[in-house]
Amino acid sequence: MTQRNMPVVSTITDLHETLALLTSQLHPDANHKEDLVFLKGVFSEKSLGYLMKVHDKLKQYEKQSPSPVLHSASCLAEDLTEELQDGPLEEDEKELLLLLSAPHLKAVLSAHDTVAQKNFDPVLPPLPDDVDDDLEEESVKIVRLVKNKEPLGATIRRDEVTGAVIVARIMRGGAADRSGLVHVGDELREVNGNLITHKRPDEISHILSQSQGSITLKIIPAIVEEDKMKESRVYLRALFDYVPFEDRATPCQEAGLPFKRGDILQVVSQEDATWWQAKKVGDCNLRAALIPSTHFQERRLRYRLKTGSFPASVYPKVTTYERAEQEDANVEAGLRRSFRLKKERQSSPGDPRTPDATHSDFLIYEEVTLYVPRHGEKPRLIVLLGSLGARISELKQKVIAENSRLYGLAVPHTTRPRKSHEREGVEYHFITKAAFEADIHSGTFIEYGEYKDNLYGTSLESIHRILDQNKMCLVDVQPEALHILRTPALKPFVVFVRPSVFDSESKSLSSCSSLLSVAITEHDIQDMRQSAEKMEQSFGHWMDYILVKEELLSAVAELHVLLDRVRLEPQWVPLSWVRT
Repeated sequence: MTQRNMPVVSTITDLHETLALLTSQLHPDANHKEDLVFLKGVFSEKSLGYLMKVHDKLKQYEKQSPSPVLHSASCLAEDLTEELQDGPLEEDEKELLLLLSAPHLKAVLSAHDTVAQKNFDPVLPPLPDDVDDDLEEESVKIVRLVKNKEPLGATIRRDEVTGAVIVARIMRGGAADRSGLVHVGDELREVNGNLITHKRPDEISHILSQSQGSITLKIIPAIVEEDKMKESRVYLRALFDYVPFEDRATPCQEAGLPFKRGDILQVVSQEDATWWQAKKVGDCNLRAALIPSTHFQERRLRYRLKTGSFPASVYPKVTTYERAEQEDANVEAGLRRSFRLKKERQSSPGDPRTPDATHSDFLIYEEVTLYVPRHGEKPRLIVLLGSLGARISELKQKVIAENSRLYGLAVPHTTRPRKSHEREGVEYHFITKAAFEADIHSGTFIEYGEYKDNLYGTSLESIHRILDQNKMCLVDVQPEALHILRTPALKPFVVFVRPSVFDSESKSLSSCSSLLSVAITEHDIQDMRQSAEKMEQSFGHWMDYILVKEELLSAVAELHVLLDRVRLEPQWVPLSWVRT
């Protein structure tokens, strides 16, 4: 660009004049000719110039703060039109009458009058002149809030000693919180002029929730108003389903936060030991709502368990779950599906364990954080859990065969004789029964079992051998093995695979048989349904993803997409896995 003196622009230069001066300075040279010609063409557009002029006019009016001269310009124009029509007209008068009769001018004058007469500020009732005699010695605060259909965002309680109605909590992001005028500990005396000291808290909450537009509160402020605290950054994975409208203990059912097992919750306030304030991650609603605290939920679950009234939706942790042994004609392809996990399985002494979510016997919350894979770290372990009929061995083998550069398979150990086509360390590690039993006692295996008098087992060493090659290791195990595998070193991502044959009542037995490549009965389908339900019920809190397998190719494609996300995108993991 040719060097030239820049235009002198003063603080009072209009924007469209500045644009014109800038355009005049754009003189393209040989090096930037194409770009500068384009830029000059954009700046020279008439529509852009008009927009700049409109902007300048609006700025001028904003500085002048104009007010309408009159509020009835359309009426004045009508009166003038009537007078003009009463007598003979000169040429100028005829032209004026024609203008005043034009529909566009009438519309402009009508719009002017509408804007000039309208008050755009919220209409609030006048302040009350009277104050109760019993409040003369106390500081009274009149608070006016304008709310729409959203909740007020505050809960109340009755003081056990004085009987006063006290603000118990302020929900972060609600109308009360945004106003900054209502605080925890304030005593509430009136709502919209109605004395509420003798009303029940649920009646008061109903009055507050039903109030629309302006709501007036008469408050005696707390002696010390709490400072607004910054939102905490505590994230929890919910390990149970919660429905506030089914919870009689909640202080306000409308203020409760419903969630499902697996939802990620951001806890923004733990000031109340019983009811925390939280939001669901990914929810567009910015207002916080109430969830039961870990301590409160654990306490009442223990009570319900003791009294025999344990809810169906929340279960104690299950330490053993034996899946029925499935006879599989192709034992080599379906190894993990064909033997029962040994109860006497032992883990290595000193194996790192992930602490339970709540350090209790109940599934409540698990503190989590976003984990972003860093350069040089080992890939995460991929654990495949399959219910009866899922046939995940073929799924696993297909994924690895399609991309052996990224994925690998932990080679199992066995005591059976090696076949002629098999290679040591490829299909299996072939060892003697004595060596296998010694490895059992030393805790080598994450799981092991027996099938047709032969022992099979998967070792931690075989998993680490794949991870050390910078490959994702895919293993399909019994769910109990997660007690060993859920460690910071492995960071397992757990995929639960279940067949879709029982998802639709319209599925015929022939289509189910085609999917599973075997003849099945209604009883078989019922077994598959129960197997999937039991696994989700007992181990659903450890499942990161549920893959419904309709047919092999679509399941393989879905698993490939999922593995790419686990490899490249941030994932929620237990905080203990990344805490240094």
